[in-house]
Amino acid sequence: MLAGQKGFSSNETAFKVKAMAMTQQPRIFVAGHRGMVGSAVCRELERQGFQNIIKRTRQELDLLDATAVRKFYQETKPEQVFLAAAIVGGILANDRQPATFLYENLQVQNSVIYGAYETGVKKLLFFGSSCIYPKHAPQPIKEEHLLSGPLEPTNEWYAIAKIAGLKLCQALRRQHGCDFNSVMPTNLYGPNDNYDLQTSHVLPAMIRKFHEAKVAGAAEVVCWGTGSVFREFLHVDDLARAAVFLMQNYSQEQFINVGSGSDLTIKALAEMVGPVVGFQGKIVWDASKPDGTPRKLMDSSRLFALGWRPQIDLETGLRLTYADFLKRKPE
Repeated sequence: MLAGQKGFSSNETAFKVKAMAMTQQPRIFVAGHRGMVGSAVCRELERQGFQNIIKRTRQELDLLDATAVRKFYQETKPEQVFLAAAIVGGILANDRQPATFLYENLQVQNSVIYGAYETGVKKLLFFGSSCIYPKHAPQPIKEEHLLSGPLEPTNEWYAIAKIAGLKLCQALRRQHGCDFNSVMPTNLYGPNDNYDLQTSHVLPAMIRKFHEAKVAGAAEVVCWGTGSVFREFLHVDDLARAAVFLMQNYSQEQFINVGSGSDLTIKALAEMVGPVVGFQGKIVWDASKPDGTPRKLMDSSRLFALGWRPQIDLETGLRLTYADFLKRKPE
């Protein structure tokens, strides 16, 4: 029995035969295993029974160093690679560190993806981002909307790097027949998130703000923007489940969106986070701060048509994430 066979939902049963054609215990390298996405991928692989999971910290392997990455591949000989390593952050971090977000993400992607081609890695899955799409893309956003208009200025540096990564996977497939694919997740949250108010995304930042206000007995919390923009959120464990599912069952040039299929306003999100955290004060919106893209709802119909669906609803996910926040006690 294939170790990865455990964990298929009833909708995924049709793919069992194909999954059994895979190597029973492939050597799998998860790049960025200590981050939110990478750690979730490791949890899902372990849940499904995979044992040959290769992990390296930045001190053990600098992904910015193409020579070191190539040597690592030659020594460890992974058959599959999940590229979850990236320099990430919210609007503030993107605005203050554009060169870092562009250069380091390009360098990591080039080292890991091209190095995988050079050393004969069989399959690779690259994690992109919904920010690759135009600021005013039609809603819901289809994969075909890529490069159809200007990007959102507050994160274009990161977006350009991610576009380059998915295009490199497609180019290697066309030129060299590499079975390299990409997924574009919507806004993620969950265990092992970044709660630093200077670099975090909107949801973990809210959790920390509301928690600190509750502890301090504050009467109000100030949130960025107007609260009127719409965002879609997906628990990172659902993304990991989708990623492993696609690694087992998908082999096409077209990258795939991974989302929950529904969105809500940032104001509505704040009104959900407050009760989960236990904050009962007033929410104030600072309209002098940027809202970002007006709406980002992913069209995940390609993935849904394969039989995959998310399993964690937003309220449940928020409670799980707040529990993670309390356990980690960020400074």
